[in-house]
Amino acid sequence: MELFLKIGLDERTAKNTVANNKVTSNLTVVIHEAAVVDGCSRTVGNLLYTVATKFPANALVHRPTLLQYIVSSKIKTPAQLDAAFLFFTNTASEKFNLSTFEEACGLGVEVTVEEIEVCVGDIFEEKKDSILEHRYRTSVGELFGHVRKKLPWADPKIVKDKKTVVDAPPPSSEEDLNPFFIFPQPEENFKVHTEIFFSNGSVLRCCNTKEVLEKHLKLTGGKVFSRFPPESNGYLHIGHAKAMFVDFGLAKERGGNCYLRYDDTNPEAEKEEYIDHIKEIIEWMGWKPFKITYSSDYFQELYDLAVKLIKRGHAYVDHQTPEEIKHYREHKMNSPWRDRPIEESLELFEKMREGKMSEGEATLRMKQDMQSDNYNMYDLISYRIKKIPHPHAGDKWCIYPSYDYAHCIVDSLENITHSLCTLEFETRRASYYWLLHALDLYQPYVWEYSRLNVTNTVMSKRKLNCLVTEKWVEGWDDPRLMTLAGLRRRGVTSSAINAFVKGIGITRSDSSTIRLDRLEYHVREELNKTAPRTMVVLNPLKVVITNLKGDSVMDLEAKRWPDVQTDNAVYKVPFSKTVHIERSDFRLKDSKDYYGLAPGKSVLLRYTFPIKCTDFILADDNETVLEIRAEYDPSKITKPKGVLHWVSEPSTGVSPLQVEVRLFDKLFLSENPTELGDDWLGDLNPQSKIVIPNAYAVYSLQDSVVGSTFQFERHV
Repeated sequence: MELFLKIGLDERTAKNTVANNKVTSNLTVVIHEAAVVDGCSRTVGNLLYTVATKFPANALVHRPTLLQYIVSSKIKTPAQLDAAFLFFTNTASEKFNLSTFEEACGLGVEVTVEEIEVCVGDIFEEKKDSILEHRYRTSVGELFGHVRKKLPWADPKIVKDKKTVVDAPPPSSEEDLNPFFIFPQPEENFKVHTEIFFSNGSVLRCCNTKEVLEKHLKLTGGKVFSRFPPESNGYLHIGHAKAMFVDFGLAKERGGNCYLRYDDTNPEAEKEEYIDHIKEIIEWMGWKPFKITYSSDYFQELYDLAVKLIKRGHAYVDHQTPEEIKHYREHKMNSPWRDRPIEESLELFEKMREGKMSEGEATLRMKQDMQSDNYNMYDLISYRIKKIPHPHAGDKWCIYPSYDYAHCIVDSLENITHSLCTLEFETRRASYYWLLHALDLYQPYVWEYSRLNVTNTVMSKRKLNCLVTEKWVEGWDDPRLMTLAGLRRRGVTSSAINAFVKGIGITRSDSSTIRLDRLEYHVREELNKTAPRTMVVLNPLKVVITNLKGDSVMDLEAKRWPDVQTDNAVYKVPFSKTVHIERSDFRLKDSKDYYGLAPGKSVLLRYTFPIKCTDFILADDNETVLEIRAEYDPSKITKPKGVLHWVSEPSTGVSPLQVEVRLFDKLFLSENPTELGDDWLGDLNPQSKIVIPNAYAVYSLQDSVVGSTFQFERHV
C-alpha cells in the first residue's frame, strides 16, 4: 500500500490495487524495474499503473526499455503510451530500431496551443449541423475522438480546456424547449395513430369515434389525464424517476391531472411496505397525485367486462397447463378449447369465480390472433385462479385479472388521455387496442419512450430483489443501489434527479445507456448550491506546530460557500498546536509535480497559515510515519503551491470529533453487468463500500441531524 502511494496513486486506487493480487504483483515488479521504489510524480505513477495492467504479454522483454522512456518523461501522455503498446504488440520479442519506436510514439513532436485551437475549431465547424440538431445530446467524447485522430500527440488536458461556441439559431421547434410538445392534445384523439394487421388480412385502425371522444371530453373537461402505475412489489428506482417526470410532468405542463395507480392485480406480490414506500417517495420527488387508486378498485367492473367479452365470442375458458400454453403459442397452435361454445365458457367462468375450480385447473383467455406476427396477440390470459386473499380487496375474489387484461381497461375507465410507458411494452400496444375495441371502450392515446439505463448498476426487479434478499447489499435503501431510497440516503436530492431525467429528454431511442457520471454532474451542481463545505480528515496523520504555544488556540474563519458573501457563509474552526492532515498528503521524498507536504517543504493549511515540515518521527519499522513536526508562518510571507485540508484539536489534549465515514463507489465493475448473464454477481465491486471508523471532523459537525448534507473539502 505504502509503495503504491509513493508513486502518486490516490488512496482509493491503491486500496483497489491491493485487493487484486494479479495487479499488485505486476505493479510491484514494474515499480522495481523502473527503479522508483522511493517514489515518483503522479503523472509517471499513473503511466506505470497502466503498464502494469495493459502491457502486451508477448513483449515483456521490452518492458524495461519502455519504463526508462516513462521515467525520463520522454513518454508522458496516455496517447504515446497506447502507441507504444501497439508497437510492442506487433514487435513481440523481436529486436527493434529505437528511432522507429520513437517515431511511432510521437517523441519530439510538439503540438502548439494554436494548432489545437485551429483543429478544435475545424472539428466544431465540420460537425456544426449535427451539434445543432442534437444539442445537449451531442457526444463530447466523440468530438474529442476526431481531434485525437488529427492531432494524436496533442496534450489531452489542453484539448479539453478549449471551448468552442457554436452560433446557434433560435430553436427550430418547441420540442427543444418543451419535451412534452410531442404529445397531442386530448381533443385530437379521434385520429388514427395505430394500425393492427391481422393474419386474415384485415386491419384495425385504432381511434375513437367522435361520439366516444365527445363523451370522454365532457367527463374530463378537456384536461390531460395521465397515470403513474407502479406495481406494489418492490422499491422504486431511478428508472421510475423518469416515468414520474413523463407522467406527472405532462399533466403539470398541460394543467391536467395525474393518477397514482397501484397495479395490484397479483395478490401474492403486494406488500403494504411497498405501497407506503411508493407514496412517500413520490412526494419526496416533488410530485402530487390527483388521486390514488388501485387496479383492485375496479375488480367488479373488470369481471363484468370479462363476461361481456365471452358473450361477444372474444374469450374462452381454457384448461391447458402453463407448459402446454407456452408450447402451443410457440408453434402458433390453437388451444383444444378455443372454439368451445360461449355458454359453456360463461358457465365455467362463473365456477371459477365461485371457487368451484382449483388453482391451475382453468384460465380465461382472450381469443385474439394465433397466426399473428406479434407474440402478444397469441390469446393472452385475462384471468387466473388464485385462492388467496388480496391485501387491498380482501377475500371477495379467488380469480384475478392479468396485467394485459386490466391495464388498458382501467386506463379507459379512468379516462386517461395519455397512456405512456417504456418501449418494451410497444409490442403490447396491439393487444391493448384490440381489447378496448372488442369491448367498445374509450381508447387512450398510447406512446412508448426509451427506458432509462445507467452504467455500472442493475435495475431489473428480479436482480434488485436478489441483491437485497441474498444480502449482497444492506436493504432497498443501500446507498450503492439506484433505488430512489438508496440515492436519497446517499445524499442525492430529488431536484438533482429531476434535472438529470429532464436533461436526458423523452425519446424513442432504445439503444443508449446513460453514463453514471452524467447523474453525478447534476448531483454536484445541486450540492454546490445546497451542501456547505466542511473539513474532514479520513486517515489522520498528526502534525505538531512547534513554534505555537501549547495552550494557544486561534478561532479562524472557514468558508461554507466559496462564492457567497453572507453572515452564514463562514464558520469558525480552531487552530491549535496539534493538527491532523491526510496521511496521503505527506511523503518522505518530494517530487516536482507533488504538492503535498514533505521534509523541508511548505504547504498552506486551507483558511490558515503556511507550515513547513522540519522533522518527522518513524515507527519501529522505520517506514511508517507516526508524527510530523512543523513550523507555521504567522506572517504568511511563504507562498506554497500546495493547499491541504486539516482538522485541529479544539484545545490542548482534546482529540478532534471522531466520525465514521463510509465511502461508496460503483456497485459493479462493468458498465453493463447484465451482459454477463448468470455471472453478473461476480462483477460486484468489492470496494463499493469502504468504512473508515476513525476519521476526524471539525467540531461544528457534532450537532448535525440525519439527512444533513455536506461537502468534504479536499486538497487542491
